[in-house]
Order: sequence, then C-alpha cells, then structure tokens
Amino acid sequence: MALRTELGRVLITGAGGRVATAFRQFSGHRYDFRLAEKEAGLISHLRPNDEVLTFDITDIEACRAACANIDTVLHLAADPSADADFCSSLMNNNILGTFNIFRAAKDAGCQRVVFASSAQAVEGYPLDYQVRPDDAPKPKNMYGASKAFGEGIAAYFAHQEGLSALSVRIANFTTLEAGQQISARDMSAFLSHRDAADLLDRCIRVNHVQHAVVHGISNNRYKRLSLEETTRLLDYYPEDDAFTLLGFS
Repeated sequence: MALRTELGRVLITGAGGRVATAFRQFSGHRYDFRLAEKEAGLISHLRPNDEVLTFDITDIEACRAACANIDTVLHLAADPSADADFCSSLMNNNILGTFNIFRAAKDAGCQRVVFASSAQAVEGYPLDYQVRPDDAPKPKNMYGASKAFGEGIAAYFAHQEGLSALSVRIANFTTLEAGQQISARDMSAFLSHRDAADLLDRCIRVNHVQHAVVHGISNNRYKRLSLEETTRLLDYYPEDDAFTLLGFS
C-alpha cells in the first residue's frame, strides 16, 4: 500500500461517538485532530494538540468552518440507529449533513473525505450471499438508504469534482466475550475496535485512490461482506474473529 506522507490536520465529525473514540485510542498518535461534535462535552481523552469544535452538521457555514485548513475529513457524524425516523432525523443528520460535509470539504480544498457508510446499505441481500463492494446498494431500512445516499454523494464528489473519497461499510462494530449469544449474521459482520481503527487509518493514509467502497468487518471465519477487494486496496488484514472470541473451536 502506497502511503500518503503529508497528512496535515484531520477533522473528525461525530468525534464523541464510539467509532471515533476507538480510532483515536488505537491510531490517534499519528495525527493532529480537529474534533467536531454537536456538544463539546461528548468528547473525552483529549491530547494537547487536539482542537475541539462545536458545530451543527445541518449548517453549511458551520461545516465550512470545520473544514478550513484541513487535509482529510473522517466523517462519522450521523444518526446511527437502524430504527431512526427519516423525516425527524435521517433527512437532516445523515443526508443533508453528509452533503454539507462533502460540499464544505471540496470548497475548502481538503484532499480526501473518508465517509462512514454502513453494512445496512446492503443488508437487503440474502444472508447466504457475500456482498462485494461493487454490488449495488440494497438497504432493508431507511437508515441503510441514507447511507446508500452517502455512498452516492461520495462517488459524485470523487468522479465529478475531483475530491478523493472512500466509503467504509462499517458492520457490527462492538465488543464480544466468550459465551455471549448473538446471531450468526452478527458474528459474520463483527468488526472489532482495533480492526476498525486500523481500517480507518489505512483509508486516511492510502495514496492514489480517487474513489472506493471498502468493507469494515474483522477476520471472521464466515464473512457477511467480502474482504478480498478491501485487502487488495488497503493491505487490510484484520486480526480478530468473532467465532474465536465467542469460544467456538
């Protein structure tokens, strides 16, 4: 994997969320961050060089201010609930907010946006089918539809406006313990904290990628999403396996 060496400052939206917190824990030593959240109190474990910004993702001018003098945007801000209501939440947080970040990043001269999509964008495929990154979106709920929209926005800005964009289909981001009871689907879609951090780090640092959709799962014995293309692009070799963590021999 060819690595970008001049990374500059990285903006994380949704910086107080679980994915952002794990990313900063495992890979934060590489970067200088601007951490953006709707409430500054949601962000913990600050380092001396961290800059904290309170902003409203539905406000395009606030997004422009957040993206100023930023090299890469890690866009994690969203309503993460699969049951979220479209009109009262998804339309503003996941659709308008995603457009605002891409628009602001491009206009501010950022080099790349890494967009947190979701496995829910393709959850409509049968469980016995392993989804590949170039498969068309097939959401089962409006949350998944909002993430499919985000993937489309990423593709537009990459191909039509020249902004490097990677969409990461984050799957079952959680922690597991031996004996825990979860479904076979959730085991096959498991993504550990350290594997998620490694994947996002690689998305930020990879060189010469204009646009890609990559898959965010761990090295599970059975995989809901194909990792073949993601491994080839990013040299991503996740370490964890849900089946081993849960005590399956």
